[in-house]
Amino acid sequence: MKKVVLGFSGGLDTTYCATYLSEDKGYEVHSIIVNTGGFTEEELKTIEQHAYKLGVKTHTTVNAVPAYYDRIIKYLVYGNVLKNNTYPLSVSAERLIQALHIAEHAQKLEADAVAHGSTGAGNDQVRFDMIFHVMIPNAEIITPIRDMKLSREEEISYLKAKGVEMNFDKAVYSINKGLWGTSVGGKETLSSKGVLPEEAWPTQLTKTTPEEVKLSFVKGELQKVNDKSFNHPSESIQYLQKLAGPFAIGRDIHIGDTIIGIKGRVGFEAAAPMVILKAHHALEKHVLTKWQLNWKDQLAQFYGNWLHEGQILDPVMRDIEAFFESAQQQVTGDVFVQLQPYHFQVIGIESPYDLMSSKFGKYGEMNNGWSGEDVRGFSKIFGNQTAIFHQVKDSVK
Repeated sequence: MKKVVLGFSGGLDTTYCATYLSEDKGYEVHSIIVNTGGFTEEELKTIEQHAYKLGVKTHTTVNAVPAYYDRIIKYLVYGNVLKNNTYPLSVSAERLIQALHIAEHAQKLEADAVAHGSTGAGNDQVRFDMIFHVMIPNAEIITPIRDMKLSREEEISYLKAKGVEMNFDKAVYSINKGLWGTSVGGKETLSSKGVLPEEAWPTQLTKTTPEEVKLSFVKGELQKVNDKSFNHPSESIQYLQKLAGPFAIGRDIHIGDTIIGIKGRVGFEAAAPMVILKAHHALEKHVLTKWQLNWKDQLAQFYGNWLHEGQILDPVMRDIEAFFESAQQQVTGDVFVQLQPYHFQVIGIESPYDLMSSKFGKYGEMNNGWSGEDVRGFSKIFGNQTAIFHQVKDSVK
């Protein structure tokens, strides 16, 4: 029997794939779920039991949270990456680490094929396919839902005929939770106008008294929250989420360009990611030079767009990551943030590398490093070429 590795979540689409590939196509199915921080241990156990009931040969659960941070999220923080200045790439980044682990599993099993449950309407199909083409070029890519253009009703009818037992009720809102945020889709996000109602958000407002939180960064990585240390930075994100999430902050609706050329709209909540990105950026503005910040902004925009489009394996991404790493050497210090219902505010920073030092002058008040004559001469030289341009232009008239 030919082996196929199936990316498996236990939902309707991947349940159909597991059944179809095993019973109709005669494959030896090896399912794998890559947990990026969105599942509890109990949920993972239930998914495993469901997979074996469907007849898979093996089922593998991968805890990808630390690797997800090390291979992707870390660089999103370094770059302060927000797609269209709004979206922290919650699902985009998550799909890539899942695809990487699925491909690695297929290599390990020497599988003949790899399968996923993507439809033909979204970004995920491209992200999975591209990584598989690069990492396992000799493996066939099987996508039953996309290839057969199956409707939800057709999938349900097929599974019921096969005697598969599961909850076929469709949730009003589709939720995708991970370490770097949660996406929320519903009827309100299918058109260009509309906001998600309060009950649609997975994390409800339960804290109303403002709290101050201290985030401690070491070379750009969040190492402590309120002086509490962690074994791995991914744990600091999860801890901060517990503190900030109940304030219902980090909610928004993102409208962006999909890889396949259409516009897409999705709601998301990302309390910890948004607080971390804004706090990290505030610290950088104090400790980095003007041109470090300038080039970081330009590279980060490209990095975020290329990541969103599934190009994580392009070697230029390693080049940009190397720049990010280099630029983080002095990004060390504490950032103080006030959490309030539905919003937060960066109060300020403390860092031994703070370039805003009274030793060198106070902006708008006094200077200690130069004289008025120094500035007079500097201004004349700094604007010299522009002055020449205008004199020449006026003389030609």
